[in-house]
Amino acid sequence: MRINKYISKSGIASRREADQIIAEGRVKINGEVVYDMSQQVSDGDIVLVDDKEIPKPANFVYYLFHKPKGFICSRKDPEERPSVYDIVDELPYRLESVGRLDFNTSGALLFTNDGSLANALTHPSMNIPKRYHVKIWKCPPKRQLDRIRKGIHLEDGKTKPCKLRILEQTDAENTWIEITVTEGRNRLIRKLFEAIGHPVNKLQRMSFATVSLGDLPSKQIRPLTQNEIKRLKDLQSGSDPRNAGNTKTYKKGFARPKPKKVKPLHKKKSKFQKKSRR
Repeated sequence: MRINKYISKSGIASRREADQIIAEGRVKINGEVVYDMSQQVSDGDIVLVDDKEIPKPANFVYYLFHKPKGFICSRKDPEERPSVYDIVDELPYRLESVGRLDFNTSGALLFTNDGSLANALTHPSMNIPKRYHVKIWKCPPKRQLDRIRKGIHLEDGKTKPCKLRILEQTDAENTWIEITVTEGRNRLIRKLFEAIGHPVNKLQRMSFATVSLGDLPSKQIRPLTQNEIKRLKDLQSGSDPRNAGNTKTYKKGFARPKPKKVKPLHKKKSKFQKKSRR
């Protein structure tokens, strides 16, 4: 295994941080300083960072986190706002989020130490489905919704076609919509509805890469099931999202398998927040 990958898998640093540590001459293999990031580490080698032996690389782990609104998805923030890592870093692994959700968006967020999988699931060419529930101002006419379905020209280019359906209208005549996109552009959902004159009031991601939020409470995290991991691996290998992890095939839409009920890691119970109808 390459030394930079070995260090990152040990859980003490990210791959980028490992490269910097190596470049600074802080790494030794069997007592010899290493500067070459491609240097191989074999079984039985002793790897030191700052003259301290580091743990053997951990096995890959995969988690689903219910990100609450009002949290950022990075470890450092000049404004010192709450971070998802304040919760995730309590686990005995160094995990990184698979993509991000913006400060005012809640919902499904995957975490793993499998960098190869994370890169595949966030690469634009993979067309990974992401399903959202969004509350917007008033109810757009069908022709405006069809514009979103077919793709809209934004400042950074035309969006890809997506799936969209109306869920319900509130007493105040605002509208809840379900939308599934296959892009990871920053603030994409908000930009889509702003473009047709119906700004977003609330936004929650219900599933990412076929892994559904289900009834996981806010601020809670759970390990993925073996079936969920298999689906992600299938997607990484290029499988159609509709068929990933399943023996059956689907003619229309994206796969949205029902997740098994898995107890969150935190024992403290969280109350579900009911959607406001105003």
